[in-house]
Amino acid sequence: MFPALGGGGSASARILIDCPVSDVSPPPPSAPDASALRDRLLAVIARGMQAPLGDAEFGALARDVFAHQFAGNAPYRAFCERRGTTPDTVARWQDVPAVPTDAFKAAALVVGGAAAPMAAVFRTSGTTQGGERRGTHYVPDLSFYDAALRVGFAAHLLPDGARLRVLSLVPRPADLPDSSLSHMLGEVVRDLAAPGSGWFVDTPGGIDHARLAAALRGAEQSGEPVLVAGTAFAFVHWLDALREADTCFRLPEGSRLMDTGGFKGRAREVTRGELYGAVQDRLGIAPQWCVNEYGMTEMSSQFYDAVAGGGLADPGERLHAGPPWVRTQATDPETLRPLAHGEVGVLRHMDLANLNSVAAIQTADLGITAPGGFRVLGRARGAEARGCSIAMDDLLSAIGR
Repeated sequence: MFPALGGGGSASARILIDCPVSDVSPPPPSAPDASALRDRLLAVIARGMQAPLGDAEFGALARDVFAHQFAGNAPYRAFCERRGTTPDTVARWQDVPAVPTDAFKAAALVVGGAAAPMAAVFRTSGTTQGGERRGTHYVPDLSFYDAALRVGFAAHLLPDGARLRVLSLVPRPADLPDSSLSHMLGEVVRDLAAPGSGWFVDTPGGIDHARLAAALRGAEQSGEPVLVAGTAFAFVHWLDALREADTCFRLPEGSRLMDTGGFKGRAREVTRGELYGAVQDRLGIAPQWCVNEYGMTEMSSQFYDAVAGGGLADPGERLHAGPPWVRTQATDPETLRPLAHGEVGVLRHMDLANLNSVAAIQTADLGITAPGGFRVLGRARGAEARGCSIAMDDLLSAIGR
């Protein structure tokens, strides 16, 4: 999945990540029953977005997920031991050690090791780091990822129960098998969309403007609303082309749009307000029907900033919210200590759907949290990212890099 902002890492980390990873300690003697834990988590996801997950239940699940990962994920276990943390010392989910996102470039963070059969291997886009190794999320069981994406997508893009044609500006999964975003939209098209859905971008050919225009004209004539999905920058390119050609569409009422990602590594800066203004001008979709999805390759769950049809007209006022099985904190950039709502810090996510990798993910995105979600403010750099750099150094030292 495309993160809202680009990745990075210290120079020392980039030098060291090409060394092989070895199991550095034997597994601990006990861990939760993996099959029972899997069933518990899937049951929580199946409850849906509106079912509350209280702090006590979330904490109990988080401790069991940590014990499962400590037992079977050797590089992560070494990292935790270096920090003096084991399942016996974790009393709260907030105590579970979080790995920086760059750790997914340095080690195979997966229960059972990367040599085991994988249902999917997702990789970061690598658009901002040149030839640097891409972050890799090994997924031995897609049940959690697929269950989470269906629940979240349906709640935010299809809250009215509509079954719409999806017009995708993301390459099909067969063309980008290591893209979590392509996988996500592939599952949406297969299970949640109406017949006639399609893919209107090829790799490396770009957007198929003629076919896409024909599909939109068809929607205008039939009066059937559609859902257009793609990356933010794909929309910018497409809308630029529509403006240059002086082309407009007036899509039927109930049509909606999902954009994802931001403008990392791009010379041109476009605000989301400007993007949605152009969408309204060229497609006839009001900002209230535009929803931004925030996802990370390293996570199995997604965040959304609105419900289609009920979004705030000003996207700058929106918060991204996660599902009940995810908790988000802002942390002090130097100490990684959790901060109160409203204080600017580095965002950390605890995603229980990441059962077989690492649930606690320390991003390098600056943001604030609020009772209703969080807002990404920018990228932590230099001194701001000191805590993340220390965590990365700890990981590299723990795995012998």
